[in-house]
Amino acid sequence: MIEYSENYFTNSDGLKLYYRDYNNAGDNVPVVLCIPGLTRNARDFNQIAAHMAKTCRVICLDLRGRGNSDWDDDPTRYRPDVYISDIMALLAHLKTPEIIAFGTSLGGLLIMMLAAMHPGTLKAAIINDIGPEVDPAGIKRIKSYVGKTTPPKTWAQAFAAVKIANLNTFPKFTDDQWEDFAQKTFTEKNGKLTASYDAAISQTFESNPEQTPDLWGVFDMMKSVPTVVLRGGISDILAEETLDEMAKRHPDLVAVTVPDIGHVPLMTEPECLAAIDNLVERCG
Repeated sequence: MIEYSENYFTNSDGLKLYYRDYNNAGDNVPVVLCIPGLTRNARDFNQIAAHMAKTCRVICLDLRGRGNSDWDDDPTRYRPDVYISDIMALLAHLKTPEIIAFGTSLGGLLIMMLAAMHPGTLKAAIINDIGPEVDPAGIKRIKSYVGKTTPPKTWAQAFAAVKIANLNTFPKFTDDQWEDFAQKTFTEKNGKLTASYDAAISQTFESNPEQTPDLWGVFDMMKSVPTVVLRGGISDILAEETLDEMAKRHPDLVAVTVPDIGHVPLMTEPECLAAIDNLVERCG
């Protein structure tokens, strides 16, 4: 496993935010910023970060209220524009004005917004199983569990719980993969398991219960950014028709669909690695 350092920076609200820094590839290499999904954290990028760190400096961020980052006392600040502000604060902290952005789910939406709000920041983008239009079925599924998870008492219960909840999403997972997924989902503190996110993030997520985002106008502002979009073949978030439309609108977009997996691809599937490596080679 390639080594990484564990670091914190302080954002404008005084919160300490955590990031992993895979900085072993030498000087003058591209910087990749990995942004996790709604309830997820930097650990989701363990394997792909180790792969990319051979040729890049890879930064994996825990958004506020996730993983090892501080939770916000004001849940109204769990929203995309605030996350974008945190990302820009991190880039300023790193003295890195230009990045390859790699975002899963919510992280992919933030990439689109980042391109629109801060032109010139993105050298390239990798978007994992999200688009400007989100399938309502996936939104309904996510709302059914965000902030409602009962922490398991043991790791054995944690493994069983994530398997039951996600078997339709990852129908071909092995026991080892379920164990890895559980360890990325829960955190052990003082002998007790807790979900690795602040349940209060659901408050903002539930504020518009019947709406799904329409970001086509924002996505169209990414046309100058070379982009790879990964899609799970049975995803309930990124529909095949949406990905087709993204490819039609974007002149430099590579679409990759991973069969027999839902939301989201693991990013280390051979077809994903080939597209990611090619993008880095072209744009690094």
